Amino acid sequence: QVQLVESGGGLVQPGGSLRLSCAASEIISSINFMGWYRQAPGKERELVARMTSTGSTNYGDSVRGRFTISRDNAKNTVYLQMNSLKPEDTAVYYCYLYEIAIRKDFWGRGTQVTVSA
Repeated sequence: QVQLVESGGGLVQPGGSLRLSCAASEIISSINFMGWYRQAPGKERELVARMTSTGSTNYGDSVRGRFTISRDNAKNTVYLQMNSLKPEDTAVYYCYLYEIAIRKDFWGRGTQVTVSA
């Protein structure tokens, strides 16, 4: 069973930065998606950013221009650099892996990001 382990969440002031990391225990498909979703209290889970194994990216409208996703395929790790953080970025951030070959997705347990003065 693939496991995703997130790290890097925490408390930051508005305007600050955080970097999230997520390492997958293994990746079966040579073609796959890795990325991040988030869920704030009382809201639906939403896409933050995702990146294919070939380097294509998608960003949620609310984070485009402030957040940057990157990957190290040799380490099965995806990163999320979050800059210019706003209070509305406060949420639990979940790492996500979709394996195209087996048509299955995997989720991390989530890491809390709180943006507050």
